[in-house]
Amino acid sequence: MLPRETLATADVPDGETLTLVSHGRDFIIMLGRDELMGTRMQYSEEQLAVLTLAELRADRPRVLIGGYGMGFTYRAALDKIPDGGSVTVAEIVPEILEWAEGPLAHLTGESLADPRGEVVICDVAALIDDANDGTTAKYDAILLDVDNGPDGIVRDANYRIYSKTGLAKARDALRPGGILAVWSAAPDHKFTVRLKESGFDVEVREVRARPNNKGPRHTIWFARKP
Repeated sequence: MLPRETLATADVPDGETLTLVSHGRDFIIMLGRDELMGTRMQYSEEQLAVLTLAELRADRPRVLIGGYGMGFTYRAALDKIPDGGSVTVAEIVPEILEWAEGPLAHLTGESLADPRGEVVICDVAALIDDANDGTTAKYDAILLDVDNGPDGIVRDANYRIYSKTGLAKARDALRPGGILAVWSAAPDHKFTVRLKESGFDVEVREVRARPNNKGPRHTIWFARKP
């Protein structure tokens, strides 16, 4: 059995410690003993962007992503964004970008230099709040992959994002017809109800972790603002 090698660690603000490990040719980001993400199972995180952009009606969509991670969602969004569109990622752990430019550079490619995108070191909730001040342009899509889902919170401050207050903020930050898409490691019926009560039209899809229709089943909510 191949051993896991620890490459780096980083502290989540007001949270626990992330560990980047290698396992043969694969890379994994761990939170304690739990795997948050890895290169063997990235398909559902890519589909978070691919499926959302396929449903957008905007000609030049402005997309906000909560969480860079290993960049799966970000790179998929850049690959599918139409001409004139833009993608902003909010990431709260600066070391994540150091990993992207270091041990994970072969995954990152030229994405961090792509003029259509930018990565901002901040809480995604702050950018959502800024879009509610009446002066910042609204988003056509907000993609959230900041935890293991609404029922798998990694950082206590993120509870607000999934609350009725946070969902109302996200709804107001979206243009009409815009989509809030939320990734989760597991289904959560209560969150589906909360989205509907927050004024969204909701579709829930199950997506495999691997493109060969294998691996764990993950949940993505697509909540459209009427």
